[in-house]
Amino acid sequence: MNDDDLLRYSRHLLLDDVGIEGQRKLLAAHALVIGAGGLGSPVALYLGTAGVGRITLVDSDRVDLTNLQRQIAHDLARVGEPKASSAARSIAAINPTVHVTALDERADSNRLLQLVSEADVVIDCTDNFATRQAVNAACVAHARPLVAGAAIGFDGQLSVYDSRDPASPCYACAFPADAQVADVACATMGVFAPLVGIIGSMQAAEALKLLVGIGTSLVGRLQMLDMRTTEWTEFRVERDLSCPVCAWKRKAEPKKRAG
Repeated sequence: MNDDDLLRYSRHLLLDDVGIEGQRKLLAAHALVIGAGGLGSPVALYLGTAGVGRITLVDSDRVDLTNLQRQIAHDLARVGEPKASSAARSIAAINPTVHVTALDERADSNRLLQLVSEADVVIDCTDNFATRQAVNAACVAHARPLVAGAAIGFDGQLSVYDSRDPASPCYACAFPADAQVADVACATMGVFAPLVGIIGSMQAAEALKLLVGIGTSLVGRLQMLDMRTTEWTEFRVERDLSCPVCAWKRKAEPKKRAG
């Protein structure tokens, strides 16, 4: 780190759990953010301000006037611009030392396998069930930690799925791929503006903790937020031994020797 870095990240360096070594880990890290909308906006901005060295943003949508009520990485001048490049510009305006790759595309399963393999942590900020399942499958295949969040109306949810941990469930353990889930969109259901900021900021925090290696992650814990009452509810999520997505990894793990 140079003198500018020492000044820019000084408030991290003052934290015993982060310090210089932790900040160096962030500077060397690569985060993959899927979605640059309501959740992806605070995730991208906080990862950028925190000094994550490489950030890849993936989003095929363009900035629309209706997004500006909650998607804080974008502004009125960027209406019509790809969200990924708009968010990249916002990061650069705050921290130009971060290398951001903006991908204006809808990544399919094969593309996700490639993108996930190159990342140290994956943050799912998407808004549809099929994409979440595809992101999860790629993370399981490459043993990458996944920070997943969702928000609609006044309700939010957050968890971490980390297949490097033998006890960790994957997203499909909690939400089976064959479940009958109806996707709901902000365009039809609405969303309370600060809710995506809260969930997205917590996703960023979980991702940074994973990259530095501090604290306790949300592995095995699904947190639900009701913003009407500002109440959090936590559920335990166990690994499904018959999960079609991650069960093969358990079978492939070496058995511990007795004694």
